[in-house]
Amino acid sequence: MPSLRVRPRGADQRSPADTHLPVAMPVMLATALVISAMASLAWGSNHLSVGSVMTGLLDPSHDEGSIVWGSRVPRTVLGLMVGACLGVAGAVMQGQTRNPLADPGLFGVSAGASLAVVVGVYVWDLTSVLAILWLAFTGALLASVAVFTIAALGRGLVSPVPLALAGTAVTALLSAMTSFLVLTDQDTLAAYRIWVVGSLSGRTLDGLGPAMALAALGALLAGVNVRSLDAMALGPELALGLGESLLRARLVGLGAITLLTASAVAVTGPIAFVGLTAPHVARALVGASHARLLPVSACVGATVLLSADVLGRMLRGSSEVSVGVVLSVLGGAAFVLIVRRGRVSEL
Repeated sequence: MPSLRVRPRGADQRSPADTHLPVAMPVMLATALVISAMASLAWGSNHLSVGSVMTGLLDPSHDEGSIVWGSRVPRTVLGLMVGACLGVAGAVMQGQTRNPLADPGLFGVSAGASLAVVVGVYVWDLTSVLAILWLAFTGALLASVAVFTIAALGRGLVSPVPLALAGTAVTALLSAMTSFLVLTDQDTLAAYRIWVVGSLSGRTLDGLGPAMALAALGALLAGVNVRSLDAMALGPELALGLGESLLRARLVGLGAITLLTASAVAVTGPIAFVGLTAPHVARALVGASHARLLPVSACVGATVLLSADVLGRMLRGSSEVSVGVVLSVLGGAAFVLIVRRGRVSEL
């Protein structure tokens, strides 16, 4: 009797032997990523040719070296890391909630990080890069634990609905507390205003090591969560029937989302819509199988973030528009397009 093979909804119908991406797909993704990275290194208030960029990279003492290593390399490296983290976090978030309009901020991660940073500045006057990194991570972790606990005390974790509702409620509460603190102290407002806008400009690599370590752990948990995400795409009842532990799957997924998003938010501030749009682009390219979706979402997220950052530098000549603002405009349009095209039913 032939065996039955169950596929997640929306998964592409490739043969069992075709388990890898077509050769052209990785080449196309890598090319787009390299082009966006080179544009990030070359374009800005001082335009550099590809030759000048290479000269600056190889010889930091050269005139171009101060521009390339002093500004362009840090923001390009951070753009690659943050974009990849948000792309993967968005894919895991949408798989966990079975909601294609879900964003990593839905679990209160960004709101928790923002409140922790504000409390650190308000109470202890902490403004260093490393201090903000650990404050943001701690706040994100506590917010995620609160969301998970509230959902578990309600209808349980079989349905993703309580998790999403708990995340929305916690996000609203933490955002209100953050607004109250920044509006009662001008110094806190000034520090928070710089951080919350979400930007690659003026950032350094001081906190890159700890952030990348946390992001690597988050990526590992996301990889461990792949099979559970594919099973949960069939629905919680079928996932349980296939032997999946929803409690373990939710915990691992929540850990991945928290670590990835907290790492990104800590070094650049909250950046919206990358986690929403990157998984949709990746799903259109490779289908819904999370073994392919997660790495492609990382590549698409990094490419989108770097491209938006370059666009922000081009819009105002000698000054620039923060990447968070650019992505808010473009992401809002993408959000409307996703809804109007009816893609919400195809996850």
